Amino acid sequence: MGAAAVNVQIWLWWLAFLTVFVVLLFADAVFSPRLSSLAVRLELPKRLQVMHEHEVRLVVERTGPLRFSLRIAVDVSADLEQVPAMGPVPMARGENSLKFVLKPLRRGTVEVEAVWFGAKGPLGLVNIKRRILLGITRQVDPHLSAISRDAARLVSSRSLQSGTRIERYRGDGTEFDQLREYVPGFDIRTMDWKASARNAKLLCREYRAEGDREVILAVDSGRLMSEPIDDSPKLDHAIHSALVLAYISLRVGDRVGFASFDQRLNQYVVPVRGQDAFGAISRVAARTDYSANETNFTLSLMELARRHMRRALVVVLTDFVDTIAAELMLENLQRLAARHLVLFVAFRDPTLGEVANRLPEHMLDLHRSVVAQGLIQDRQVVIEKLRRMGIMCVDATPKTVSASLIDKYLSAKRREAF
Repeated sequence: MGAAAVNVQIWLWWLAFLTVFVVLLFADAVFSPRLSSLAVRLELPKRLQVMHEHEVRLVVERTGPLRFSLRIAVDVSADLEQVPAMGPVPMARGENSLKFVLKPLRRGTVEVEAVWFGAKGPLGLVNIKRRILLGITRQVDPHLSAISRDAARLVSSRSLQSGTRIERYRGDGTEFDQLREYVPGFDIRTMDWKASARNAKLLCREYRAEGDREVILAVDSGRLMSEPIDDSPKLDHAIHSALVLAYISLRVGDRVGFASFDQRLNQYVVPVRGQDAFGAISRVAARTDYSANETNFTLSLMELARRHMRRALVVVLTDFVDTIAAELMLENLQRLAARHLVLFVAFRDPTLGEVANRLPEHMLDLHRSVVAQGLIQDRQVVIEKLRRMGIMCVDATPKTVSASLIDKYLSAKRREAF
């Protein structure tokens, strides 16, 4: 540095270097891509489905003779899975199309906010960027294709008859279905002696459970239901299971209603019949928002009981933490069960059992295991209290809750308990 400060020749070399660098920098800027000429169009479905990957097409139109490459990033709202940066992507003159995937993590409204473009000059000295605002919003619905697929999987071919009726189990129900020739093992009390005499062979009466019953799906949207299990809020699992049951119940011929509640009863749909009703129920379920309010079981369930006086199967999809917080819930469910058949559905966190059963390596692991075991015991106490009240219960992980729910529904329907 001392030599550079006193030697005039070295100063001249530095001046020449800086001059060349500025000229190259200017030339790189002049011949760099003109991002102001870009036009963007985003093609995506009008409605999205939660936890489903949707292929989206981004069309970038540019003018100018030069061919260059762009780095592209998409800004999305927090309820969408982040989109990885793309590029460098070669851009020819005219329309250029590329595809990426959008995956909504929660229901509600999501937004594709903007697209970032980045490019370098021919010499790599200049890095230019441009942000194009999009502001495209979409509504995220429950995953309807997964709901119909799960419903078809959960209902066996023996249970599903002609796509319209479930429950042709021999000897179940009170509604006459058909006559069937006697084989050893049939209940002799179902023997139809007059028909047997007319046909010169032993015939038995076969019954089925009656249709045209009412099912109310009551979904808790309070604070606890916004907590995630298996990468999705409990509320989304509850809506999925409720719509699976609605799909099956409507196929049977029952009437299905829907309600959501937190501090109060927020939404209520009177029981309706027919496959067209499923679309209406799913649209109302999609509008059930996540709430930060504590659930008020007293106001909500009393209002539900007031609006629906006729005996029905009321499926309450909710959750609780401990026995103390569950006291008001138990009291109001008991009051509801005095008029209706109540099916209580709670969502068990699978990680709770893993923590409780894990061999502790440190003292902190032991403390966690003790706390987890205490929470599991509290759940068992509450579930046992509900069963003693005559309330059917499902306490299962999100992956198994739909199957258990359908089993309870079919069992209640065979017994004509509602």
